Amino acid sequence: MTGGRPVWRSIRRGLFYFLLVAFIVSCCLILFLKSMQNATGVDLTEDMIKQAAKITFANVLLLSLLFTVIDGIRRKLTVERPVRRILEAADRIMQGDFTARVQPVFGPGQDNDFNTVIDCFNRMAQELSGMETLRTDFIANVSHELKTPLAVIQNYGTMLKAPNLSEAERQEYAAAITEASRRLADLITNILKLNKLENQQLFPEKKTYDLSEQLCECLLAFEGPWEKKGLDIETDIEDGILVETDPELMTLVWNNLFSNAIKFTEPGGTVQLSAKSDGALASVTVKDTGCGISPETGEHIFEKFYQGDTSHAAQGNGLGLALVKRVIDIVGGDISVQSEVGKGSAFTVRLPKKGAE
Repeated sequence: MTGGRPVWRSIRRGLFYFLLVAFIVSCCLILFLKSMQNATGVDLTEDMIKQAAKITFANVLLLSLLFTVIDGIRRKLTVERPVRRILEAADRIMQGDFTARVQPVFGPGQDNDFNTVIDCFNRMAQELSGMETLRTDFIANVSHELKTPLAVIQNYGTMLKAPNLSEAERQEYAAAITEASRRLADLITNILKLNKLENQQLFPEKKTYDLSEQLCECLLAFEGPWEKKGLDIETDIEDGILVETDPELMTLVWNNLFSNAIKFTEPGGTVQLSAKSDGALASVTVKDTGCGISPETGEHIFEKFYQGDTSHAAQGNGLGLALVKRVIDIVGGDISVQSEVGKGSAFTVRLPKKGAE
């Protein structure tokens, strides 16, 4: 059934050209004969008309056949070939080969619409290839991050089965299992949040609220960790900074920035928090005297699972700053970082104030 379609299409095209050429030639011939008869005054006999009709019919058949062949060649070169290329590339992509690309059409029809379609197809294939790479890396990183706390839980759980454990050892192993469980829960929570943010399942609900008050509340939630490390907390927060954004999403930002500042600052160090109005923007800076970030690391700190300081890897999962960056992008803000190895880092977040356009 499918194999007969090209033949039937060729027959239809041949018939179409035959009727078209027959009509045009017939009209031209009638006009020519009438003009010649009027000019010469010669009466055309029946034999002369029959002879002319036979020659005309043969010409019509020949021209129709010629046009059909030319049109077939044109369609094969300008239509069927690029369509076949696109279908072959699409089939490769459906089979998982995201390197498939379609070569542009060159020749007399170089500026045809197929090149526009091919260009869009190639860009789509490139985007799919990038997404597949990110998905593969994401799965690999998640698998790795899940294995670490699970291995800790498994190992310490096995050790807890030992009958001759002292109470101190039992408490130590139980604490290690609890900490690994906490890391695992935090990892899964962050993965779910990041997935919702990247798939636009969380939409910002803009509200006008006091940013100064929110910053103080979030910072006080870390009082236990900073007192445990003996950190000096310095604040310079302007009163009554009103912003118009999503308070719940911004809580994620402040909690991650405060957590990182405390985590990467050595005992006895300093964490500074400042907030001020900067024209139509509110500017918040979280600064620490921790280990700092190298320029190479600074280029990747907002990527998922990236951890520049591996000595603190056990305290995080590399998703915090990726969440921060995604939230800031969603709410229409801006985040920047200034850092120097051995001297600390300063993260600055800028948000639109109430009434700012």
